[in-house]
Amino acid sequence: MADIVKDEILAQEETDKAIAKEAELQAAGGKAEDDKAHPVVLETRGVTIQFGGLTAVDHASIKVRKGLITALIGPNGAGKTTLFNAVSGVYIPTSGEVLLNGEHLEGKRGFQINEAGISRTYQVINLFRSMTVLENVMVGMHTRLKSNFWSDLFNSKKKREEDAEAREKAFEWLKFVGLDEYANSPAGSLSYGKQRLLEIVRGLASDPQVILLDEPAAGMNSTEKLELDALLKQILNMGYTILIVEHDMKLIMNISDYIYVLYHGALLAEGTPEEIQANPDVIAAYLGGEDDVI
Repeated sequence: MADIVKDEILAQEETDKAIAKEAELQAAGGKAEDDKAHPVVLETRGVTIQFGGLTAVDHASIKVRKGLITALIGPNGAGKTTLFNAVSGVYIPTSGEVLLNGEHLEGKRGFQINEAGISRTYQVINLFRSMTVLENVMVGMHTRLKSNFWSDLFNSKKKREEDAEAREKAFEWLKFVGLDEYANSPAGSLSYGKQRLLEIVRGLASDPQVILLDEPAAGMNSTEKLELDALLKQILNMGYTILIVEHDMKLIMNISDYIYVLYHGALLAEGTPEEIQANPDVIAAYLGGEDDVI
């Protein structure tokens, strides 16, 4: 009798091992498919940023996958915008690496990083307020234009044709976000929410591989946030990749594919929206901070 029980236990153990192995293989296969469909396009590896004796970002490593929305969240002062600034060339990392498709970006200037394929918006709206709405979008297209000093100087036919094409494309971008009726108005005359949209579309006008959005919903009312939600999904469907910093947790949990949480400059957690909402460390960090609880 004892031998029969022992055999049954051993048989069950073998079955459990087989099931676990099959699940592991399926998971690995699924991950391989995800890696193939959404390869890493932007990556930070152990990025640290120090200002004197203050460590604002502490060995932060994140991966942004092509065609997905990756979010960077955390309480006030967690280092989110500072990490953005390291990616976009505002700051040079004290240590660590920033890579776009394997190309090192650390130490490059902002315009070089934009040319490489990264555009961004800012926590505080950063538009050319006295220029028209259309002209602001055309500024965003500048790095993709081919004219040079001589063609500009002599206003060549090629230059005029390129300017006309750029103006047409800029107008199409304005139509995309419903700002075409304001094309010839000064950017500073737009409402706060519309200025946010203009800044986003100016970033898209450079045809980036990755667009960094720094608190795009800040100052928006509930209706504008719903419109932003729909717009970000449209941008994603167009093939763009988004890295977003945002304090509106309802928006983040609705639009994000993957989330990183920074806390006192260091990576606290990462995972899907469902995993982040259930993470006790994240809940504790938000309960102890100034932001809304997830």
